[in-house]
Amino acid sequence: MNEISEITRSKIFDIIALEEIHWNGKLNEPEFLSRVFDLRNLPSNDYRYKNMEGDIWQHRVRNHDWDDNWIFFDERLNLINCDDAIFLQFLCEMVHPIVRTDITEVSKLIQLFNEYLKYDGYELAEKIQISGHSVYAGRRIILSDEFLKRKKEEIKNVLSDEYVIKQINIMESSVESSPELSIGVSKDLIETICKTILNERTIEFDKKWDLPKLLKTTASHLQLTPNDIPDETKAADTIKKILGSLSMVVYGIAELRNNYGTGHGKEAKFKGLNSRHARLAVGASSTLALFLLETHKIRKEIEAIQKGQSDEKA
Repeated sequence: MNEISEITRSKIFDIIALEEIHWNGKLNEPEFLSRVFDLRNLPSNDYRYKNMEGDIWQHRVRNHDWDDNWIFFDERLNLINCDDAIFLQFLCEMVHPIVRTDITEVSKLIQLFNEYLKYDGYELAEKIQISGHSVYAGRRIILSDEFLKRKKEEIKNVLSDEYVIKQINIMESSVESSPELSIGVSKDLIETICKTILNERTIEFDKKWDLPKLLKTTASHLQLTPNDIPDETKAADTIKKILGSLSMVVYGIAELRNNYGTGHGKEAKFKGLNSRHARLAVGASSTLALFLLETHKIRKEIEAIQKGQSDEKA
């Protein structure tokens, strides 16, 4: 079942028509469409030709007696209902450097397409570069703005600390405008959460500890470390793998912060990461922060119950 809706596709087709965008760029239409479809194995609607390739040559190259936007309504190509992969390939070919060389025009089209695709969770993103020109591929959005917004609200519901909320707001608001700032604050958020939990549990820690050390100590006191899980626990191996990967998330965020985030001087030739990398860092740190906070809250409730039971026995 397709995930890119007919509504999204129709809106993209409409804007192409309204803006009078030549979808085939500098190629003729049969050349362009052959990059996406096997025209020689699609039927002709003109009895004089064996296949669709001849059909297009007759009515768009030789005589030009079809409407300019015929492609969006041709049932043989079925762009309105074809597989998502084919639809995305069609859009990617529209901005391929062989088809379109004007970088400004390509940027405009990418922005336009992504504005509509995002509602279905997709985007066109750079895959490689050829002679200074970007080649794009369709993919799922790594982390959408809606995902980040939801994580922020979840964390705020668990922890009302004003400073933490401020950090989350900074992360969210700077993903597009300042990816380096988002990456830097992502690291700071985990650090703040760990210190908050350790302080609330009256656990001593050294202010000079790095992020991995802070997480390891916090995880240990929350009984999250793999060694704290008994082997007889159901699905113990799976749980250990999941929890063991938490440290890798932290190492990754710490490295991103050191290399690309704020807080360290950069050389004049420094080139930072872009918004999708920032979303990844923000999403990972938000998810980890929420997991730690929720576990801390649950542990406190359990410990309060156990203390009450102990007091009753005494």
